[in-house]
Amino acid sequence: MSYRTFKRLLGETSLERKCRFLFGGGLLILIVGSFAFYGHRTANLLYEQHEITGEMLTQTIMTYEHPVWVKQKEAQESQSDKAGEADEQPGAAEEAGLDQAALPSDATHNVKVPEFSTDLTWAVRSPDVQDTERPKDFKGHQAMTYLLQNKDAANVHRSDANSAYKFYGAVRATTACIACHQHADKQEGDLLGMVEITFPAHQTEKKLAENDAILLATAIATAFLAMVAAYAIVRYVIVKPVLHLKDVSDQIARGMLDLRADIRTGDEFEELSHAFNRMLRHLVAVQEELRHVNGSLDAKVDELAQVNMRLFEMNNLKNDFLTTMSHELRTPLNSILGFSDVLTGSANINEKQKRYLHNIQSAGKDLLAMINDILDLAKIESGKMELHLADFPIDETIERLVGMLSPLAEKKNISLNYEVDPRLPILRQDPGKLQQIIYNLLSNAIKFTPEGGRVRIAVTAIDNDQLELTVDDTGVGIPLEDQETIFEKFRQGNTAPGANNALTREFAGTGLGLSIVKELSKLLGGEVSLLSELGKGSTFTVTVPTHLADQPDQLDESRAQQAIDLTNLRRVDYGLLEIAGKEAGSPPKDA
Repeated sequence: MSYRTFKRLLGETSLERKCRFLFGGGLLILIVGSFAFYGHRTANLLYEQHEITGEMLTQTIMTYEHPVWVKQKEAQESQSDKAGEADEQPGAAEEAGLDQAALPSDATHNVKVPEFSTDLTWAVRSPDVQDTERPKDFKGHQAMTYLLQNKDAANVHRSDANSAYKFYGAVRATTACIACHQHADKQEGDLLGMVEITFPAHQTEKKLAENDAILLATAIATAFLAMVAAYAIVRYVIVKPVLHLKDVSDQIARGMLDLRADIRTGDEFEELSHAFNRMLRHLVAVQEELRHVNGSLDAKVDELAQVNMRLFEMNNLKNDFLTTMSHELRTPLNSILGFSDVLTGSANINEKQKRYLHNIQSAGKDLLAMINDILDLAKIESGKMELHLADFPIDETIERLVGMLSPLAEKKNISLNYEVDPRLPILRQDPGKLQQIIYNLLSNAIKFTPEGGRVRIAVTAIDNDQLELTVDDTGVGIPLEDQETIFEKFRQGNTAPGANNALTREFAGTGLGLSIVKELSKLLGGEVSLLSELGKGSTFTVTVPTHLADQPDQLDESRAQQAIDLTNLRRVDYGLLEIAGKEAGSPPKDA
């Protein structure tokens, strides 16, 4: 049986079948082996008794046979033709206690030995080649040869094919035998003769067969009773408690939580049922607690959803306010810049007035740039930012922007360099949006780099369909804790401890430049990443595709994502929650 078959037989069956198979199979093997060993041992004891009987009969037969055998040997030596000359010495037979008339003329006798109740035949065989009493069958010759070759052998026993047991006892020469018979060629221990005794085995085999039948019947009855006992033990002692636990578990799985295991066996199964009931009570208690917690959580989720809705509405109001105010501020600001340009061109103003007009124009342009940033961000968030795709070389755009910002860099003695990969193809992108990304990154780098620093922009090709734009500087750097929020709106990296709000900023600006870069990168199908260390500088990397397909459906992705986020939990500013609660006319909830 292979391992797979054995595993399929035991590993995929029930516990009851496994126990019955293993316990019953082992018990059956033990019973069969025990009874087989007992029967074999009994037969061996019987054959050993035959051997002991043969050894005893050898001496007795030689006592009966020795006078006649000696007489026959003398007659053979004198070459007498009379076979009955053995009767001339009746005294020898009388000395052995035998009636001479009872002895046949040859050395083979069929008598009933008085000391034994078993009918047997016996004969005395001679090892001499010329002797007429040589063994007359093949097994006798084998026994004679063995006894001749092994001086230490006392007997040989064989089983006959005719349901008989043959015993061959050796007659060895002693000192007295050699002196009496005057055998000059014999030595002590040499074989003088062999007694062949044949035991009838019919009765013995019959008794052995009866004994084997009794053993077999007893073994079958014992195995049957053992199987019944094993079935009862496995069924009612092992499997029944397990099935009870399984039934209770199935009922509990269907929702009947009031059921309990009831096993009263006084053993480990009863302890297991108690542990099962304790576990069930604990599960019911935990389930009840979870039900209450889920109810509270649902209420909290509803509250947070309502708060998110109010925050979304407030954010829309804020965006609408910023957009409206930006438009309203840009109109008079354009007028201020326009009239300042007109006044600057007048010939009747002095140098002091020109300096004042220059300050007005500089401040107005800065304010106009801030307003434009706010309008651009509002347009992006509202999904109204449109793409205007065109084919253009990126190196010309980089060269133009570097030339535009070079005066600002030279004013702070900053080295401004650029590198463009010559393998770059003609881009299919929105040149205005890409130019705004590069401008914001370069202006930020120059603004946050101290005098004598370095700013570098590099453009390389990636995988023939991606453009990687890198701007690195030796500026003040961005702290690690601010790098996750640096791309959020109105955020600016801290350059000193405690500078965590707009009132303590060292550098001017709205904090919208990087937020616009991130949103425009997404709009162009790319992304922006940051690598910075405080005090050593920053590296911004923008990756965009070289060829952007027309995908007008993706322009409203930001607005759609905002609508989806209304049903999701988000981080809430609890100060705003309190304001929203007051506006709604209800006290704020504890978070």
